Amino acid sequence: MLAAASACSPGGNDSAGKVLQGPSTSSAAPSRSTTPADPAEAAKADAIDTYKRYWQEMERLYVDSTGKGANLKPYAAAAALINAEADAKSMHGRGLVVTGEVAVGSPTVTKIDINRKIPNVTLSSCLDISRWQVIHSKTKKPAALPTERLTKYVIVSTIERWPEGWRVIKDEPQEQKC
Repeated sequence: MLAAASACSPGGNDSAGKVLQGPSTSSAAPSRSTTPADPAEAAKADAIDTYKRYWQEMERLYVDSTGKGANLKPYAAAAALINAEADAKSMHGRGLVVTGEVAVGSPTVTKIDINRKIPNVTLSSCLDISRWQVIHSKTKKPAALPTERLTKYVIVSTIERWPEGWRVIKDEPQEQKC
């Protein structure tokens, strides 16, 4: 999952504003105070909110070389959780961390099935990692990265409603600029 994100890893800085919204606490459950009355619209809103919070936690996961600064479990499960944790561990094992911000642009629901035993939503978004910078954790110097890497690309994600709430279960970078 994120092997593509780190393979497409960014250059950039920490200065620009985020597209991601939400509280800064990693354990907060998604807010439902503005949830629409229509069940399909409510599912879409909750899934998108969960996805944005997932990426907020991904920022924390990649910046902390111990991997303990993030809590993805309220927002991710299955392959998405396993792949994210493994990719971050691999980067950290090579002495690398990622600083800066990621932006999730225009998350759009492309498929929804709320009548399944496990309701799910598929969404497509433009993941912008151009403000992420891969650095060596000890020297704080930028790591050498391929010049042809994608830093803004389409990503398709599946989010399911589990008993504990919505969880990103799959993230699939599309190797397509956005």
